Amino acid sequence: MTTRTRKPSPDANAAQLTGHGGFSLISNQKLLQIYSIMVKCRLLEERSRLFLENGKRARKGKACSGHEAAAVGVAIDLLAEDTIAPSPLDFLLNFIQGAPPNSLFREMLVRSSGAAPLAAQLEAAGAAALANKTKKNGKVVVAFLGDLPASLGFLEEALHFAGVHQLPILFVCRNSAASKPRGQKKSAPRQDLALKVQAHGVPCITVDGDDAVAVYRVATESIAHARRGNGPTLIECKALDGRTHSKTGSGRQGSPLVTKRRKADDPLKNMEEYLTRKGLFSKEIKRKVTDGFNGELEAAIAEARSCPESEVRIGIALSS
Repeated sequence: MTTRTRKPSPDANAAQLTGHGGFSLISNQKLLQIYSIMVKCRLLEERSRLFLENGKRARKGKACSGHEAAAVGVAIDLLAEDTIAPSPLDFLLNFIQGAPPNSLFREMLVRSSGAAPLAAQLEAAGAAALANKTKKNGKVVVAFLGDLPASLGFLEEALHFAGVHQLPILFVCRNSAASKPRGQKKSAPRQDLALKVQAHGVPCITVDGDDAVAVYRVATESIAHARRGNGPTLIECKALDGRTHSKTGSGRQGSPLVTKRRKADDPLKNMEEYLTRKGLFSKEIKRKVTDGFNGELEAAIAEARSCPESEVRIGIALSS
């Protein structure tokens, strides 16, 4: 588990709850900040894969492309004192937390055993949340679970513990066609998850996992809910397109219909369309973010390649 070291942004409270009535409007500055970080996450994912492929290496963990909405929407406004439990999204989350690209690329050169099993991570996350509640320090824990697992046994245990003790913790999972057991109806895992969560007294909120603004709103409410001492929440980021999350593995790419929907439900494209409707998006804005960050990535890659592996310190373990 890692504790954030990034200082909260000046606009961190732009979309906090206004009493019990709901949200204030999300500022244009915050919307553009969300988009900018999503673009950087996508570029970082793509460049990291090329970086390792050129070095004849494979990165541990699943591809993060397509997960930007969930990662950025939930993590962008967490405070420096909050804790994020490791997950398959560690690569993006560490960047959102403030880790510079050069340190991420250096870490990729180190062969590590990967993160602890998810069950152990959830146990550690629950212990951290219990400590926060005992100290009444207002800190929250966010446990990113990745894809909804076929077996919910260990997740039920974590939910039960969090619900009984009303812990300040958020569970964030992704429910996609790729995570559904073969032969099971598409709606079955989602319905089963909601019923199990309710049985343990934990609110379950389902949100479009490809809509960064929707995820941000739900996460803001859930985090505020936890900070006030009102207990845990599970956020289910439902993938509408059923995209797979790795370019390797079985090699199956799905039907043409799924491929077409995958392109249409790209969270980055969705965010661009949303900003366009608000009159905030332009190709010039995207070009500035892309060009500026590409230059930073080039420098980071050059630095990582020049650094002997023996001098690289293992600090970030990418989940397998």
